[in-house]
Amino acid sequence: MQHYTNINDLDSLQKTVKEAIELKKNEKEFQKLGEGKTICLLFFNNSLRTRLSTQKAAQNLGLNCIVMNFGSEGWELEFEDGAIMNQNKSEHVKEAAQVIAQYCDIVAIRAFASLTDKEKDKAELVINSFKKYAGIPVVNMESATGHPLQALADAITMEEYKVPHKPKVVLSWAPHPKALPQAVANSFVEMMQLQDADFVITHPEGYELDPEITKNSRIEYDQNKAFENADFVYVKNWSNFNDYGKVVNKDENWMVTAAKMKLTNNGKFMHCLPVRRNVIVADEVIDSENSIVIPEANNRTYSAQIVLKKILENL
Repeated sequence: MQHYTNINDLDSLQKTVKEAIELKKNEKEFQKLGEGKTICLLFFNNSLRTRLSTQKAAQNLGLNCIVMNFGSEGWELEFEDGAIMNQNKSEHVKEAAQVIAQYCDIVAIRAFASLTDKEKDKAELVINSFKKYAGIPVVNMESATGHPLQALADAITMEEYKVPHKPKVVLSWAPHPKALPQAVANSFVEMMQLQDADFVITHPEGYELDPEITKNSRIEYDQNKAFENADFVYVKNWSNFNDYGKVVNKDENWMVTAAKMKLTNNGKFMHCLPVRRNVIVADEVIDSENSIVIPEANNRTYSAQIVLKKILENL
């Protein structure tokens, strides 16, 4: 594996999940693998779990780790070809990516969607520019349209809490006061399409995700019906895809409550965090014994570590 920018970059999701769980038992086993090598983590947006877990994963593999936050450090980068740079952007990614590549062996990048220009977001200018110009492996720590490290962590978590039958997994939209990207939901859908599961997406009408991603995944507009007999309920807000980036629905009735979770098959509650309590999910749900958001967050280290291990093995 050269790059990891999409869950489909893995040769086998199931094999990778098993390898990550095995790695978790002895996280320092491959500490010599990254010896003498450096990873650079570039953040164009804020982070807590992604930054800390990826740094820990790198350290577990013996990698040197350099972190840069473009929000408060460094020049604002231009990504458009042929741009006349007479405004606020001081450096072009063509130079920046090549310079950064001289300082490290792997570059990992986090950059959110603009939520204003759908086609530009779908083009993934930030990630793809670094893939084009850096000439070293690129890892997606969340981009405009995907969060494959989160999706891999979710797959690891569901394997650890697996049920003795074909699971029913529900991805549910929930209300949020701000416009949020579709990235986490997109990658969760792509990951579930690689699983043997009864998978259902539930959201208000008009909140369909990109049909190029959801493909033939089942959509249910009745949240209560979707929750029936679910083994896992994964909850996430996303802004409107058709009326791009807009918040046209704040229906509080879509918040996940204990009453809704009672419709499930003693289902586990999942969320990528951070989560707005009593907006996305009621306290009684996230604080319950069926909430697995904390072990899910812990698995962010091992999703990053197994990806970095595979990349290092091919350097």
